[in-house]
Amino acid sequence: MQLFFRQVGTGQPLVILHGLFGSCDNWLTISKVIAEQGFSVYAVDQRNHGRSPHAPSHTYPELAADLHDFLQQNNIENPILVGHSMGGKTVMQYAMLYPDTFSKLVVVDIAPKSYPVHHAEILKGLSAVPLTEIQNRNEAEAILSQYEPSPSVRQFLLKNLYRNEEGVFAWRINLPVINQYIELIGADLENTQTIRTPTLFIRGAESRYIKDTDFWTIQTLFPNVTLDTIENAGHWVQAEQPEAFVKSLMNFAK
Repeated sequence: MQLFFRQVGTGQPLVILHGLFGSCDNWLTISKVIAEQGFSVYAVDQRNHGRSPHAPSHTYPELAADLHDFLQQNNIENPILVGHSMGGKTVMQYAMLYPDTFSKLVVVDIAPKSYPVHHAEILKGLSAVPLTEIQNRNEAEAILSQYEPSPSVRQFLLKNLYRNEEGVFAWRINLPVINQYIELIGADLENTQTIRTPTLFIRGAESRYIKDTDFWTIQTLFPNVTLDTIENAGHWVQAEQPEAFVKSLMNFAK
């Protein structure tokens, strides 16, 4: 697996993995800010997302193996690993399968537990867009609005829409495979074990992804953990409160 990535800056390597329906492009602004602090930042597209290859399956051991391949292919040693949501589960799974290959771990607004499927309407909406018939993004958004009420979420999702070489609209995400594996994307991690490497969990105060009741599990699996709650932020902490997010990350990373 040859993952697509964007790299900025020089210094200690720091690798960022996006969440479900996202891509490395979502992290470009944050990456540049982090790079100014003396880091070589790699923002990566995970399989079936962005400009990385589409694959027939989508499990966390596979996503972790993709990350391991990426680090080896690019000669990245002892990086700080940062993952948001699905990307957070990827870096946690990576830590459990490839211990002692990274310096620090940062998990953004996701817990090491199983989540029920809660993107069913979004998947229906994306699947309902007639890609060969629509003429512009506004038509796609009008259809998607029947399934997703939030304009900001719709705009986030529509960043995956592009015109292919034939000039026809297409999704950068591998929608059929994500549909097929959506339950596993919400599933708990495999081969769970204790990770003693320094770890930071960042959550949004208004998000429901990491609850106070999850702290015991987090501290059991990651005993060398720091927990940071950012006020006035939901699940997309880094987009809603970028300055507070970078401050929390840098206080831990340096």
